[in-house]
Amino acid sequence: MSTSIPSLPTFSRRVTRLLPWLLASGLLLSGIAHAAPPTRAPMSTPPSALVANKQVDAGDLRIGYAELGPAKGEPVILLHGWPYDINSYAEVAPRLAERGYRVIVPHLRGYGTTTFLSPDTPRNGQPAALASDVIALMDALKIRRATLAGYDWGARSADIVAAVWPERVKALVSVSGYLIGSQEANRKPLPPSAELQWWYQFYFATERGQAGYRQYTHDFARKIWELASPQWKFDDATFARSAVALDNPDHVAIVIHNYRWRLSLAEGEAKYAALEQRLAQAPVISVPTITIEGDANGAPHPKPDTYATRFVGKYEHRTFTGGIGHNPPQEAPAEFVQAVVDATRL
Repeated sequence: MSTSIPSLPTFSRRVTRLLPWLLASGLLLSGIAHAAPPTRAPMSTPPSALVANKQVDAGDLRIGYAELGPAKGEPVILLHGWPYDINSYAEVAPRLAERGYRVIVPHLRGYGTTTFLSPDTPRNGQPAALASDVIALMDALKIRRATLAGYDWGARSADIVAAVWPERVKALVSVSGYLIGSQEANRKPLPPSAELQWWYQFYFATERGQAGYRQYTHDFARKIWELASPQWKFDDATFARSAVALDNPDHVAIVIHNYRWRLSLAEGEAKYAALEQRLAQAPVISVPTITIEGDANGAPHPKPDTYATRFVGKYEHRTFTGGIGHNPPQEAPAEFVQAVVDATRL
């Protein structure tokens, strides 16, 4: 089944009625952006960049990844989110490697050095595809079982793998907890304040949004960083180091498809249909898990008490304090490292 980004006529009737709301949201968001939240101290000189100097053919992709630590160490796979890159783990990965873990940090499809093996493969951003990429990577690297840790898109992928393939996951660290969703679940309207937080999802549903993201990818990403982590005072060098990964030729297509798929404005691939049916049942996660939330997360996220029952194995929740936003591994690397280590020992 094709997953090419639908043209405007395909769904214009569904989004036209949203345009006045979108314009109003833009005005509201302008006010939010100019608010003066409490600030954190500027970050020091950025740590050395992670370099995805390895590649492996895995499923539909040639995945670019960084690898640190001993080859025979206990595997840990760190998964980044949107619109970030592997450098979210620039401090986490070396610290885990120093503790003897084999640390693998891949670029997701549409980022950095990860490319498609065929020009004919749909540029599919649906969550089932990204989670399947993790399994394909583990198979290609002959990793039978690993600890998975992630935030944003990375946490969603890690959650899916842990729920569907628990035999492949030793432990899980998931920022914002249980993020498994479905198109059916996404059809339910949210209260206005919650819908407002998803402003970019509705923007991406339009041809204007697709063109805008393509034209202003770096500016758009920086705005998301600022809104999602309002107290994180990252510097220009830190952002620029990650923004390079967004120049991947498939990045815009993957992002637009991901958010249009969530609103049922784009189709998924038939080969993931059975997996999507399982995910629509909100499967529980039985592997040992530590969930994390930042006390200043400005991005849409569920409250911990709404998802605790979805974790039926050994489970612990931690809230990182001190103005930590949506990207805990980069904003609070020491605490994130400890969570990964503790999860492997649950």
